[in-house]
Amino acid sequence: MPSTRDIRRRIKSVKNTAQITKAMQMVAASKMRKAQQAAISGRPYATLMNQMLGEVTSNAGDFTHPLIEIREVKKRAIILVSTDKGLCGGLNGNLMREAAKFDRNTTVFITAGRKGSQFIARTQRQLAAEFTYKDAPLFAEARAISKFAREMFTKGEVDQVDILFTNFISILNQRPEVIPFLPVREVKGVGTKVHDEGALAGGTGGFLFEPDVESVLGALLPHYLNYRLYQVLLEAKASEHSSRMVAMKNATDNAKQIIKDLTLEYNKLRQANITKELLEITSAAMAMG
Repeated sequence: MPSTRDIRRRIKSVKNTAQITKAMQMVAASKMRKAQQAAISGRPYATLMNQMLGEVTSNAGDFTHPLIEIREVKKRAIILVSTDKGLCGGLNGNLMREAAKFDRNTTVFITAGRKGSQFIARTQRQLAAEFTYKDAPLFAEARAISKFAREMFTKGEVDQVDILFTNFISILNQRPEVIPFLPVREVKGVGTKVHDEGALAGGTGGFLFEPDVESVLGALLPHYLNYRLYQVLLEAKASEHSSRMVAMKNATDNAKQIIKDLTLEYNKLRQANITKELLEITSAAMAMG
C-alpha cells in the first residue's frame, strides 16, 4: 500500500505533466488557427485554377502531354504526407495503416515528414526520397516534391503517382485520404469533402492558343500539380495541429482527473492514519488505568 509521501509525489508529478500538456494545447491551438486559415484561404484559388484549366483542356482538342499519359500500372509511387513530431493522437497511426495496405513489391514511397520516413524504414519498404516541410508550408517545398514525382513519372520509373495525406474536415475530424496525382486524368481540387469533387465542366467558347496548345498546357499542368500538392501540405498541417490540440486537451483533462483521484486516496489514507493514531493513544491511556 503506498504511503502518503508516495501519493504526494505522484500528485506533484501529474501536476507537472498537466502543466506541460496544457502549454502544448495552447501552442497547438495557436498554430491550428493559422494553419486552418491558410488551408481555407487556399481553396478559392485552387477552385478558380481548376475551373480555368478544366475549360482550357476541354477546348484543347487532341492534346497529348507526358503528364497525362495513361500506362499500365506496374509500379506505383505514393507521396506520403505525415508529421515531423508525435503527440497528435491517432493521426499518424491511421495514416500508416492506410500506407501499409499498398503492395510493398510494387510501391515506392516519397515521404514528406519524418514520421512517414520512420514508418518506411521500420517496415522495410522502398523509399525513393525524403522531404521535409515547415509548420507554415512553403510553395517551394511543394514544388520540390512535385518536381521529383513528375521526373519519376516522365522517366518511366513509375506508372502512377498518388498522394496519401490526412484531409482536414474539421477540428474534431481529420481523415486519411488517397487522391490521384499523376497521370492527370481529371482536374480536381482538394476540399473539405473529397467525395464531392468531380471533373470540372469545360466552357463552350473557343480558345486561341499562343504560341500553341502544347506550350500553354505544358506550362499550366506543372503549376497545377505544384499547387495541388501545396494545398495538400496545408490541409495536412491543419489536420496535424487540430489533432494535437485535441490530444493535449484530452491529456490535460485526464491528468486533472488523476489528480482528483489521487487527492481523494491521499485524504482517505491520511484520515485512516489519524484514526489509527487516535486509537493507539486511547488504547495506551486505557491500559495505564
